[in-house]
Amino acid sequence: MACWASVRSAGLRHSAQRAFFSALDSCVDCPQHGPTVAAVPWARHGAGHTYAFDDQVAWLAVHTSRTAVAALMRVAWRTVGAICARVARDGQQAGDRLAGLRRIGIDELSYKRGHRYITCVVDHDTARLVWAWPGRDKATLNRFFDLLGAEGCAQITHVSADGADWIAQVVAARCPAAVRGMDPFHVVAWASDALDQVRRDVWNTTRGGKGRATEASKALKNARWALWRNPEDLTEAQQAKLDWIARTHPRLHRAWALKEGLRWVFTLARAGFRRLAIRALDRWLCWARRCRIPAFVDLAARVTTHRQAIEVGIEHRLSNALVESVNTKLRLITRIAFGFHDPHALIGLAMLALGGLCPPLPGRASVT
Repeated sequence: MACWASVRSAGLRHSAQRAFFSALDSCVDCPQHGPTVAAVPWARHGAGHTYAFDDQVAWLAVHTSRTAVAALMRVAWRTVGAICARVARDGQQAGDRLAGLRRIGIDELSYKRGHRYITCVVDHDTARLVWAWPGRDKATLNRFFDLLGAEGCAQITHVSADGADWIAQVVAARCPAAVRGMDPFHVVAWASDALDQVRRDVWNTTRGGKGRATEASKALKNARWALWRNPEDLTEAQQAKLDWIARTHPRLHRAWALKEGLRWVFTLARAGFRRLAIRALDRWLCWARRCRIPAFVDLAARVTTHRQAIEVGIEHRLSNALVESVNTKLRLITRIAFGFHDPHALIGLAMLALGGLCPPLPGRASVT
């Protein structure tokens, strides 16, 4: 700060001089110490731009396309990523964003080819993204709970997540007082995957071998959409396809009925009939275990393994719907930010857009 005092005493206060020094990475020519990197009040330390420039770039990155930001501000897209990362970092350091967390949702998002993932934590009460970090393993999630601290972990009451073992094990170890609920969306997705396996098996059996095609196998074409879609959303053609499957492929139709039966369990839970939903889950498990369809027998075993977490989700109406909504927006941000080579730049943009850290435009108190 002695260097900065020398700069001030030299009268270097004009905006043009400020822009010049900030462009030189806050490098000043101190009469006492010579060329020196000094802390200046108009730019972040180590940054090549002023606070106002950084904030404007960050705001534009949240609200417009990468091409427009780079062209308007005359910077490279990689520079935009670095600016987003440091503006978000400053926003997170301005206050304890993890204070007061009670109900959280945990999920992972693929952001790049080669199994590159980001683990995200969302606050159910504020609907905001509160933390994200590259990776999807125990070490990554433990990093979040280390930041939260022992006292913060003790205050967590509800955690929603999918059936990943690494999430369940870390939550059980770090937040023993919290209840972990399985997300209904993922459970029904398991049933859809089992149904698709049965559909492929039936199609392979019907066509009689690789490279062959029969009239019956051709008739099964596009049956996937009729089987996957909710019955109330079926078109006339899809309903006709489903009726044809019921007449010609009873095993496949039984698999579809099992999928719909499991979906109905969570429909009852959403309607408030939680006890009825749990009884319906019991009956569905008995049906699935006796169905003699291997994919659904395996699914029944998987549901039994996660039975406690599924019941918690039903009882407390825990769902990862909010987390999935955040993930959908993150995928859009990922597509917008495909030029970011550093995952921390992507995380910075995500925290600005979804974590409530987007700064106002310079000279304005708030953004509408």
